[in-house]
Amino acid sequence: MIKVGLISLGCAKNLVDSEIMAGHLQKAGMQMTADTAAADVVIVNTCSFLNAAKEESIQTILEAHEERGMRKRRREQKLIVAGCMSQRFASELPEALPEVDAFIGLDQVTTVADVIRDLYAREQRKTPAPETIVAEKSTYIPDYDTPRFRLTPRHFAYLKIAEGCNHPCSFCIIPKIRGRHRSRTIASVVREARQLVAEGVREINLISQDTTYFGMDRWEERPNPRTPVDSSRGESLTALLRELNAIEGDFWIRILYTHPAHWSSELIETIAACEKVARYVDMPLQHISDRMLASMRRETSSQYIRDLIAEIRAGIPDIALRTTFIVGAPGETEDDHQELLEFIRETRFERLGVFEYSREEGTRAAKFDGQVPDTVKSRRWHEAMRLQRDIAAEISASMVGRRVRALVDEPGIARGQADAPDIDGRIYVPDTLPVGEFVELEITGAHGYDLLAGVEPEDLEDFRDLEIAQ
Repeated sequence: MIKVGLISLGCAKNLVDSEIMAGHLQKAGMQMTADTAAADVVIVNTCSFLNAAKEESIQTILEAHEERGMRKRRREQKLIVAGCMSQRFASELPEALPEVDAFIGLDQVTTVADVIRDLYAREQRKTPAPETIVAEKSTYIPDYDTPRFRLTPRHFAYLKIAEGCNHPCSFCIIPKIRGRHRSRTIASVVREARQLVAEGVREINLISQDTTYFGMDRWEERPNPRTPVDSSRGESLTALLRELNAIEGDFWIRILYTHPAHWSSELIETIAACEKVARYVDMPLQHISDRMLASMRRETSSQYIRDLIAEIRAGIPDIALRTTFIVGAPGETEDDHQELLEFIRETRFERLGVFEYSREEGTRAAKFDGQVPDTVKSRRWHEAMRLQRDIAAEISASMVGRRVRALVDEPGIARGQADAPDIDGRIYVPDTLPVGEFVELEITGAHGYDLLAGVEPEDLEDFRDLEIAQ
């Protein structure tokens, strides 16, 4: 039996691709192993959204190659590179990384077992050159019955409702890698969600490049973003949420990766009416300066964003807003940066991340004049993060004394509705609480982005490490 080790890099969307590969490998009779040293084949599922992610992917690939060379019994181990980097650099990688046995693209996640079998056949034929199997344009999308082996803990899962992206953002390479937006049907998503709930999943995280565009790719006309969505025209995120909310069981539905241009009053009303939808909005805004929004081709304006946030907060009580911003994009002036800081200060996002602009080959922005020096980007990043750190500490402090419902992720650690897996804060709790179950907590303390419920900071090793790091 062929043993396969899989290293998954990048975002949750990439993780689902890894889960699909693992599901098909098991279906083909191959055995998955977490110990890459014991594997006959190692697959590295790469990310190349930013230069830093590409560098991490290359480093991981080289380390996997070096490790097999250090073990006499593993020198014949096969090394396959999959995912976004293979798709993006299909023609360049075989020459740049001759250590790799095969490169596969995004649409080969369901045929990876055949690729492995072919590698062994090629070995017998003594055909050593790396094989590249990458479709020119990615068109694949999973279905409810797609074989999948989940790599997340038993109690939460990512559910990919669409693939690809139609947005023209000047800084982003994703549409060229992942292809045009293509949605699953509501029936397909609901069937998969029912399966997950039946397996004991307590939190379903809806993901795609733009979850708010779900179903709209099949509409005859694109609606004005500020016009209430008429669900009778076709499938939509609002219709999907109502269907998911009707599934029996005790679980959360979390919406990730929404684009501000496709929000509507109906979506706000739907979230407010659906008790299983977490009071959490993940909506990357990228900037607030009209100059920068136009340069980034974000299809929104400063006033539109401000009005949308006000409507969301008014329409969904106790909502937690998560967003991300980019600092140092081409042409960003000090005035633009100060406008962004003031917006962060006045809006007081519950959750916020900041990225330094990454000049990505193949994007429009890479060719723009006015590229910002790295030192300036770094300074602006630190200024924004220091500001948010103070805001987050104040928001966390305001939670002390409140009761919240939380999901226990692991012994001693839980998350509330305001915290998505892996990217947001945590609640430190007694390690006797049942993992994978909901609990009612009273918040007794706060520290930065994190909360405490029934435990003391001095009793927590993670808090001691945090103090040293700061």
